[in-house]
Amino acid sequence: MTQVYFHCSNTRGVLMDRRGSSVAGLTEACEAATRMVRSLVATVSLEDWRDWVLHVSDEAGEEIFVLPFAFVLGKSH
Repeated sequence: MTQVYFHCSNTRGVLMDRRGSSVAGLTEACEAATRMVRSLVATVSLEDWRDWVLHVSDEAGEEIFVLPFAFVLGKSH
């Protein structure tokens, strides 16, 4: 198991994940990142999530991958 952290950012700021999550590998980290983006977007708010990015980092703070929210949301119509 590996501890990963999911930090969200846009041009106005950063939401830091201080707890992190244990994942078995990269595939599980990608699935957890996608679930997190979908969960945030599903919350009732006035936030336009299209310019947000999810940064997935390891215990040492090294970035593993990024997931733009727009990638999960798809194109706006």
